[in-house]
Amino acid sequence: MSHYILGLSAYYHDSAVALLRDGVIVAAAQEERFTRVRHDPSFPSQALAYCLDEAGISLNDIDSIVYYEDSEIKFSRVMSSFAEAGPACLNAFTRVFPQWLDWKRNALAEVKRELAALGRGAVPEVRSSEHHRSHAASAFFPSPYQSAAVLCIDGVGEWHTTSLWHGKGEQLEFLNSISYPHSLGLLYSAFTYYCGFKVDSGEYKLMGLAPYGRPLYADLIRKELIDIRPDGSFALNLRYFEFMKGERMVGPAFEKLFGAPARKPESQLTQRDCDLAASVQQVTEEVVLGLARTALKQTGEKCLCLAGGVALNCVANGVLSRSGEFESIWIQPAAGDAGGALGAALEVAVAQSGRPHLAAGTDAMRGSLLGPGFQDSEIASFLDCKGYPAKRFDSAALYDQVARELANGAVVGWFQGRMEFGPRALGARSIIGDPRDPEMQRKMNLKIKFRESFRPFAPAVLAEDVTQYFDIDQQSPYMLIVAPVTESIRAKGSENLPSALNSLSTVRSQLPAITHVDFSARIQTVSDESNQPFAALLRSFKQHTGCSVLVNTSFNVRGEPIVCTPEEAYACFMRTEMDLLVMGSFILRRADQPEFREQTDWRLAIPLD
Repeated sequence: MSHYILGLSAYYHDSAVALLRDGVIVAAAQEERFTRVRHDPSFPSQALAYCLDEAGISLNDIDSIVYYEDSEIKFSRVMSSFAEAGPACLNAFTRVFPQWLDWKRNALAEVKRELAALGRGAVPEVRSSEHHRSHAASAFFPSPYQSAAVLCIDGVGEWHTTSLWHGKGEQLEFLNSISYPHSLGLLYSAFTYYCGFKVDSGEYKLMGLAPYGRPLYADLIRKELIDIRPDGSFALNLRYFEFMKGERMVGPAFEKLFGAPARKPESQLTQRDCDLAASVQQVTEEVVLGLARTALKQTGEKCLCLAGGVALNCVANGVLSRSGEFESIWIQPAAGDAGGALGAALEVAVAQSGRPHLAAGTDAMRGSLLGPGFQDSEIASFLDCKGYPAKRFDSAALYDQVARELANGAVVGWFQGRMEFGPRALGARSIIGDPRDPEMQRKMNLKIKFRESFRPFAPAVLAEDVTQYFDIDQQSPYMLIVAPVTESIRAKGSENLPSALNSLSTVRSQLPAITHVDFSARIQTVSDESNQPFAALLRSFKQHTGCSVLVNTSFNVRGEPIVCTPEEAYACFMRTEMDLLVMGSFILRRADQPEFREQTDWRLAIPLD
């Protein structure tokens, strides 16, 4: 008889569900992909229904449901924070406290109520894990390592903001932590806020902006904002931060320190914003490296696992990888709170069923392709019902045709197999293009994604060819490590090129569309094991062009979650200037489609963040 364990995260951001059968991940998805509300924090009822349907079971078949954190402990931290802030937090307290008093303090009771309301069977036992334990379990248990150091860094869980663990076999031992309000994640979010981006979603924009600047403020940050200690620990100078008051991240003291008010969202970016981003990025990398060295000293392990929101800082991950401190690094692809659902389930499932994937010497994430998939018959039914013209190909002909179109400059919506779990598109719900085209980055940003032109794009590269293009000595299947492009493909004289915002269109390498201003790239290595269809397309593109790299960005536009269904893929395709849409075995050409009508201008309706 199979043992099913279900993990669940909710009520903060990126609610998600993960389902395991006998220790093997069956399905996992974020609620945002179904509700179309980006970073949706609501109870993940649709993600849960998907997971049950994927396994063909009901709640009656579930042994246990595990919530990803302890709401009682979190309540004590929230109340302590308000007490520390005093009268200054009155507005936030008045807004937040009733919810905590009503139901948030006992999130398990709310989870049970929501589960019962689904009508999907009797509600099984519901228990809670702890936030950082869930992160640590999501990092270590699916990793390919028998033993490893485990480092979790985020904004805050219940109290922990940073935690160190030692994973050995089926055990996860807590070693040490740093607690709220001292948080590397909140430091980074403070600069995200100060530079005019949205906290909890705009941090990756700040990371992408950093290479355009110089770390002119790094010493000031070290001197005034964060005390970085020799053992890798740190403490924030709280007089400069406002997050404990619950209204905003920084206030007058922070603005006075840096000589200007916070940038207004959507206002013109300046070189100063770039310098601020570069400065906090440099400090973040220093702290992460120091924490990792402490993890090495305390565990003696040569493999490291990472999770928590800061583990999505792929530039810091790249610095850590190149440091040589560890022989191998594995990062949970859903490193944020969505991955907490998976970790919570694994905490229980591993105790019951072990870690079955270790026998194969791989990780347990199955390429992180754990969401809904659609058969050709379902895609055909959708196209026929709507009357959308499409042509069907067998596999070899499909890859050949798409590769030819890409080589001729087409931008392609690529919808194949099961949807990705986590924030990155990994070749299942992707928009792809030719990285050799010097206009591709600008075209994709402004005409396809409707986002800021400074944002870099990531390369997907055949795993066996990665060292031809990038200075990296390990695989990066989940697009979570940044590395430089090799000297051999850099443009002549490129070392003297400017790196300011006005130098965006400067060609820096033979792959200009994926080469950032500092010659870096956020790499995804693709293999048959991680994603066979995407690997096959890359091989076909290589056959036609000699290049085994493609631009890979998420199949969505600004303000919208990654597409999940054929309907959403088609709508996104027609609202942009993509040339082709490939869904399963079908190719749709934009020029062949009926006119796409809406009552409002959709682009103007895109929420800005």
